[in-house]
Amino acid sequence: MSDPNLTTLGDMIKAFYHENHRDNALDEQRILDSWKDIVGEFIASHTLKTSIRNGVFYVKVDADSLRNELVYAKSMLLKKLNSKAEKEILTDIVII
Repeated sequence: MSDPNLTTLGDMIKAFYHENHRDNALDEQRILDSWKDIVGEFIASHTLKTSIRNGVFYVKVDADSLRNELVYAKSMLLKKLNSKAEKEILTDIVII
């Protein structure tokens, strides 16, 4: 018989994030970790920095030509990144 007063570690972590208004933090990290899988080795090797703030995915790359290509693929990237979180976390992508 299980004790009804026991809480799983997973539930405790979710509660911590919720209490600190970071409900999407785990999903955001999953998105950041999936960048290389989504764009491939070449683009990932030219990516200087990625971050997420207020539902916007920021990616800094080291080449103007690559920046232009990523701008054209923005909607596809947005869809694939959100699919990694299994819900709509990102609203936009800014390529710097």
